[in-house]
Amino acid sequence: MTKKDPYAALRFKEFNIFLLVRFLLVFGWSMQFIIIEWQVYSITKDPLSLGVIGLMEIIPAFTMALFAGHIVDQKEKRNLLALCIAAFSLISLGLFLLTWPEMVAGWATKTILYSIYALVFFGGFLRSFFGPTIFSLVALIVPKKVYPNAATWNSSTWQMAGVLGPAFGGFCIGWFDDNVHWPLCIVFGLVMLSLIVLFQIKKKPILNPKIGESVKESLKEGVRFVFKTKAILGAMTLDMVAVLFGGAIALLPVFAQDILKVGSEGFGVLRAAPAVGAFITMLITAYIPISKNAGMKLLAAIFGFGVCIVVFGLSSVFWISLLALFFSGMTDGVSMVIRQTILQLKTPDEMRGRVSSVNSMFVGSSNELGAFESGLTAKLMGAATAVVFGGTMTLITVVTTGLVSPSFRKLDLTKDMEAHENEE
Repeated sequence: MTKKDPYAALRFKEFNIFLLVRFLLVFGWSMQFIIIEWQVYSITKDPLSLGVIGLMEIIPAFTMALFAGHIVDQKEKRNLLALCIAAFSLISLGLFLLTWPEMVAGWATKTILYSIYALVFFGGFLRSFFGPTIFSLVALIVPKKVYPNAATWNSSTWQMAGVLGPAFGGFCIGWFDDNVHWPLCIVFGLVMLSLIVLFQIKKKPILNPKIGESVKESLKEGVRFVFKTKAILGAMTLDMVAVLFGGAIALLPVFAQDILKVGSEGFGVLRAAPAVGAFITMLITAYIPISKNAGMKLLAAIFGFGVCIVVFGLSSVFWISLLALFFSGMTDGVSMVIRQTILQLKTPDEMRGRVSSVNSMFVGSSNELGAFESGLTAKLMGAATAVVFGGTMTLITVVTTGLVSPSFRKLDLTKDMEAHENEE
C-alpha cells in the first residue's frame, strides 16, 4: 500500500465486514429515529415533544459515557458490540409493539408516548457503549498507517447509511399510510442481520495493560489525557458548541408538515440531504487528504455549516431548504473527517474507549441536547426563528474560537500522518 492509496483500508477483509455491520446499524438506527420523530409529532403536534426525544436519549448517554469507556477498555470489543446490538434489537421490537394498531387503540395516548420515551431512554444507555466500542474495534482491525483512510471510509459509510435510512424511513411512512409499525419491523430485521454479520470478525485482543484498574483511576486517566491533548480538546469543544446550537434537524418534522408542507416523503428527503452532502465530501477526501492546515479547515467548515443553517431557517421554499441542508452536510463532512483523524492519530490504543466516551459527552450528547434546545426555542419563538438563532450562535462560536486560540488555528496533521505511514 502506498501513501496515496485511497482504498488502503478497504484492502483488509475484516474492515469491509465492519463497514457492512456499521452500515446496517446506522441505517436501522436513523430509520427508526425519524419514524419515532414522525410518530411522536403526529400524536402531540408539539415541537417540544421532539426536544424531549433528544433529552430522553442524552440523559443516559451523557451520565454513563465515562463508565462505558472504562468498560470498553477492559473488555473484548467484538463480543461487547454483539451484546449492544442484541439489546438494540429489543428496543426495535418494543417500538414495533407500541405502534401496533391494536396496541395504539387499546392504550391511552400518554401511555404510548411515555413508553416510547422510555425505550428511547434505554437506547441512550446503549449508545454510551456503541460509540466507544466501534471506535476501539476499528483500531484493532486495520494498522495505524491506514487510520486516516479508515476514518474516511468509516465516516463515509456512516453518512451513506444516514442518507438511505431516513429517506427509506420517510418513504415507508408514506407507503404504509402512516402505519409505522411495519417500517419498525424492517428495522428489527436489519439489526438482527448486523448481529449475524458481526461474527465474521474474529475476537480481538485486549490491549489495556491495566486490566482490573479501579473505575475511579481509569476515568481520571482518560479525562486527564483529553484535557492535556489540546488538538483533541479543541476539536471536541468546537464541535460540541456548533452542534448544540445548529440542531435544525430535530425540527424537520415541523418544517415538513407545517412550513414547507411536503409530507412524509419530503421529510425523508430533507432528513437525508445533509448526509448526502457529507457522503460526497468524504468520498472526495479519500482522494484529497485534508490533513494540512487542519485547524483552519475545521474552523472554515463549521463556519460554512452555520451559514447553511441560517439559510435553512430563513427559507420557506422547498428546494432552497433542501440545498441549504445539502451544503450543511458537505461542510459537516469536512469537519467529521478532520475530527475522526485527530482522534485516531492522537489516541493510544489502551485509552480509545475512554477517549471516545469523552468525545461522546462533548459531541454525541450535544446532538440530543441540541434537539432539546431546538424544541424549546421553537416552542418559545417559533421553529424558523429558533433555527436562525442556532445558526447565528454557531457562527459566533467559530469566530470566537479562531480569535482566542491561534494554536488551534495553526493545527496541522501532516507530520502525524507521515509518522504512521512510515510504521512497519
